[in-house]
Amino acid sequence: MCVFCEILNGNIPSQKVYEDEMCLAFKDINPQAPVHVVVIPKIHIESMNEVNEENSKYVAHIFEKVPQIAASQSITSYRLISNCGEDAGQTVQHLHFHILGGVKMEEGLV
Repeated sequence: MCVFCEILNGNIPSQKVYEDEMCLAFKDINPQAPVHVVVIPKIHIESMNEVNEENSKYVAHIFEKVPQIAASQSITSYRLISNCGEDAGQTVQHLHFHILGGVKMEEGLV
């Protein structure tokens, strides 16, 4: 089972910042910015390549909730990132989105 599924099942602790019936948001254990929250769907979708007609409602729901999650962390300006595949830096094979903020970011790949 993947690490994010283990978090969803309560087998690995996390610092939750938001949860509802379709998604979970928690603080990243290796933050890359002052605010670094990971948002995951509550079903296992391996990556963006696996999004389809049956599960896309989870992705849409996450996108609807991201502004609320960011606001709960006292940021209105943020970067939203989802890596797809190993070459792009996806280290956990469960679709997830990083909300990064709390600092002025430069343009670029990161």
